[in-house]
Amino acid sequence: MNTVNQQVTTLGSSGGDASARRLSARLEPFDSYWQAPQDVESGYESFKTYYRANYLPLLPADRESRILVISCGPGYLVNLLVQEGYRSVLGIDSDPAKVEHARRKALPCEVAEAFPYLQGPPAEYDVVIAEQELNHLTHEETIEFLRLCHRALRPRGRIIVYALNGANPLVGSENIAHNIDHFYSVTEYSLGQLLQLGGFGDIRPLPLQLYVFWKNPLNYVGLAITGLLELCMRAVFILYGKKVTILSKKIAAIGIKPG
Repeated sequence: MNTVNQQVTTLGSSGGDASARRLSARLEPFDSYWQAPQDVESGYESFKTYYRANYLPLLPADRESRILVISCGPGYLVNLLVQEGYRSVLGIDSDPAKVEHARRKALPCEVAEAFPYLQGPPAEYDVVIAEQELNHLTHEETIEFLRLCHRALRPRGRIIVYALNGANPLVGSENIAHNIDHFYSVTEYSLGQLLQLGGFGDIRPLPLQLYVFWKNPLNYVGLAITGLLELCMRAVFILYGKKVTILSKKIAAIGIKPG
């Protein structure tokens, strides 16, 4: 595994003391969010729309559920959760500058590295969400991360993760080639394998939809074109004897901790 112990760091009050980790990603570490627009402020509305369409249906109805958002960046997902009435949410990110944006909006976010935080005292969350793509970790690091998330969850708690979809022949290879900190891609099957190795069951992969901004008429065009392309790609996979149903650019999955 391409990780080594570096030093002992003190995290926030909920994180405890744990050994810091050097992960394999060098320019875009997993435990910080790298997809915010250059105008950070503009992202709060656009990402709220995206997360409401893709993630909100996966969350418990109970607004008292304890939710941990890892790699929260400026707090885009945390912002949506708070506005939707969830009262026990915490976001962590290793980049103090990004967390400062969240704090200026009075969002419950703090500076912490993912692995040391999860290695602290078990916090018994109901939901853990990784806001950064898993593929910023190696396979070995991913499995270790998922096992740590499993440890942090209550029985029947859920994890929500996502990664680059290697099944899409148009963007799958480019997704890996354009960033040296992308170590792998997944399909619906291999993403399930990772979650299984992390200790999760009741695994359900699902596509992440890009065209969810219904106020813009062009999004309907984009949705129609990508839908047609993915239908054609499914047909080609069938001709080659492959059962592939999710061909979106990015693929998510939800897994449940047995209990």
